Amino acid sequence: MQANVKWVDGDTFVGLSHSGHNVVFDTGSDSAAPSPMEMVLMSAGCCSSVDVVSILQKSKQNFSNLEVKLSAERAETTPRVFTKINLHFVVTGKDVSEKHLSRAISLSAEKYCSVALMLDKTVDITHSYEIVEE
Repeated sequence: MQANVKWVDGDTFVGLSHSGHNVVFDTGSDSAAPSPMEMVLMSAGCCSSVDVVSILQKSKQNFSNLEVKLSAERAETTPRVFTKINLHFVVTGKDVSEKHLSRAISLSAEKYCSVALMLDKTVDITHSYEIVEE
C-alpha cells in the first residue's frame, strides 16, 4: 500500500490514497478539516464498524442503523499519543440479540479490525454498546 501527502497552504494538507481518493487534513487551529489524530480515531471506529455490521448481517440480525461514538484521551506531553479509546456502539433494530452484538464487537476487537489491533499495542481500548429498539 502506498499514499502521498502534499502540503497545500498554512496548516492544510491533502492526502492521496493508493485507491485514488483525496483526503484533506488540517493541523492548525482553523479546523478546515480533521486533524491526523482525529482521522486515526475515526479510522478505528470505521474499521470496527465494518466488522460489526458484517458479523451482525451474517447472524441475520434485524438492524437498521449502527453508529459508533468514539472518545479518546491523549498524553499531556509530546508526543500526544492516544492513551485511551472507547468505542461505544449504538445499534438500532428490532429484537437485536445482545449476545450477537457482544460477540460481533469482541471478534472485531480481537481478530478483525487491523486499525484497532495495531493501536491496541500501546492504547487502552475499551468497547461498550447499547441497543435501541425500533
